[in-house]
Amino acid sequence: MSVIYWEEEIETLPRVGLESIQLRRLQHLVARVYRTVEPYRKKMDEAGIKPDDIKTLADLTKLPFTAKNDLRDNYPFGLFTVPLNEVVRVHASSGTTGKPTVVGYTKKDIKTWSGVMARALCCAGATSDDMVHNAYGYGLFTGGLGAHYGIEHLGATVIPVSGGNSKRQITIMKDFGSTVLLSTPSYALNLADAMDSMGVDPASLSLRVGIFGAEPWSENMREEVERKLNLKATDIYGLSEVMGPGVAQECLQADRGMHIFEDHFLPEVIDPDTGEVLPPGEQGELVFTTLTKEAFPIIRYRTRDITSLIYEPCACGRTLVRMEKVTGRTDDMLIIRGVNVFPSQVEHVLVGVEGVEPHYQIIVEREGNLDTMQVQVEVSEGLFSDEIRVLENMTKKIQREIKDLLGVTCKVKLVEPKTIQRSEGKAQRVIDNRVL
Repeated sequence: MSVIYWEEEIETLPRVGLESIQLRRLQHLVARVYRTVEPYRKKMDEAGIKPDDIKTLADLTKLPFTAKNDLRDNYPFGLFTVPLNEVVRVHASSGTTGKPTVVGYTKKDIKTWSGVMARALCCAGATSDDMVHNAYGYGLFTGGLGAHYGIEHLGATVIPVSGGNSKRQITIMKDFGSTVLLSTPSYALNLADAMDSMGVDPASLSLRVGIFGAEPWSENMREEVERKLNLKATDIYGLSEVMGPGVAQECLQADRGMHIFEDHFLPEVIDPDTGEVLPPGEQGELVFTTLTKEAFPIIRYRTRDITSLIYEPCACGRTLVRMEKVTGRTDDMLIIRGVNVFPSQVEHVLVGVEGVEPHYQIIVEREGNLDTMQVQVEVSEGLFSDEIRVLENMTKKIQREIKDLLGVTCKVKLVEPKTIQRSEGKAQRVIDNRVL
């Protein structure tokens, strides 16, 4: 199996050369952020750090961490380093209190993003000859457009089909000759079910490889996707705050792990409790510093994702570090069909509904190939004994408001007072019954 590179010189650079690029870019980043972003300057001043103190890559640890709350506290554009007339695009994800975390891109950022996404496609064996079926969602979510621009940058043909209408997607795959599939892994299995219901043999399609991300998935799920869709399934990693899709990608030759494009994204793994940087190979919380972003750079961003870094040589010849599959998170965030959901977001909706008690539970299941979310919430004694129509209207209201805020359709079940189990400590808001 031949190796396909997008930028071979960079992707195979000896570490001493790579680290030289990283240091130069880090020093430039810190100086620019200190000069242009007041919240960063304030945090650095409080830590007693000046840009000139960054003399080696090891000095990165002197810089304060950035957390999601920093983004919300400076909503919407308080962490941007350029004026808005230089920002050509914004993306956003929903926040815990209705405020999204907003990220911005200059023209150069879009070009950089397109380049790392083209690298990711090449890691998975894609070329300019491919017909790429992009079933990631378009809109404020970074997945669809991030992948789209990378596919075009590669020179391949993009089918911007987005999500939904699975039977139509199968017809398009068949008629257009799709060779590469991009989607969440759970939606890939949904497509496989649609094929089965239509009597379409996956072997009759031209699909060769899939690039799947935006939600956690297991090796067992990989095997199922490969068997049902008759393709090679690869893993991609990204997050809006750092760039979007294209931060890291599995190559076809590696036995495990995704290559981080670390000339753009400088990774660390820390102890989530102490903040101490851990040695290579040890599992902890993944932290990223963006080295080349203009509009919205971010320094030592705590992703909350648990993984480890692999520095051993890879069979593909790339010298870029690899990250293991994410095994969990250090916070209570759920990923439901590619959408980030915090229990506090659901709570924000519920507290605004008259007659609802402050006791609720979120139950997540996997039905077939898709995740489902049910919200069980207690209602007041008087309301529970009210007529059915009143309860039905309240159920629909809660469903609608959760959908509006989170973009996720959920089931809502109103239950009698005192039926949700109480806890003496931290309330168990989530029961996740999925087996990944």
